[in-house]
Amino acid sequence: MSEAKEGMDVGYVAHLARIDLTEEETALFQGQLDQVLHYVEQLDELDVGDVEPTAHAIPVYNVLRKDEVGQSLDHADVIANAPAATDGEVRVPKIIDQ
Repeated sequence: MSEAKEGMDVGYVAHLARIDLTEEETALFQGQLDQVLHYVEQLDELDVGDVEPTAHAIPVYNVLRKDEVGQSLDHADVIANAPAATDGEVRVPKIIDQ
């Protein structure tokens, strides 16, 4: 990578992010970015042809219980414990999001 190109990467991103960097900070961050990019280039050398693509580093299984019909609350008990009820329905305060 040429010197001009290397200086543009961090400077360009700093400009987009509206961050004022000194020349020393730009040089420091550019060196760090170059190290990260060099490491990523090393990863390109790995043979991952036999590696199955995954969304997670470890297998993830459904840990939720099955959705099965079970015993529910008695309607009369729910209405009796509601702060307000009308015609067998629980009343709640009106909420208007403006």
